[in-house]
Amino acid sequence: MDKEKTLGIIKPDAVSRNLIGAIISLIEKNNIIIRQMKMMTLSQKQAEEFYSIHKDQAFYDNLISYMTSGPIVIMVLEGIDVIKQYRKLMGKTNPEEADEGTIRKLFALNTTHNSVHGSDNKHNAIMEINLFF
Repeated sequence: MDKEKTLGIIKPDAVSRNLIGAIISLIEKNNIIIRQMKMMTLSQKQAEEFYSIHKDQAFYDNLISYMTSGPIVIMVLEGIDVIKQYRKLMGKTNPEEADEGTIRKLFALNTTHNSVHGSDNKHNAIMEINLFF
């Protein structure tokens, strides 16, 4: 099986609570390699481009304002079947429904402030990585 890449983001709520190291530790313990990483604060334009698929959703404006509210850590993650593996490690969007031991079960505050993002398929992974790296 070939290695693949995906985009991972540690979101503003987790960065502001000093959870970067704890989240990276979980990623590394699950045999996911961090190939590239940087910290930045998204501009309004970057956030709108990144979340353009959600622009017709009721939560869109709140999502944009949340994602531009502070620094984030953006990572290119690599591994065998890494998209599926990282999404499993993240857990469900709603932390109350997430499995024990997942990043969102451990750290997310709610469905919006859910600490991390991961690409949901190969096409989006390539597109999202190219937006930032």
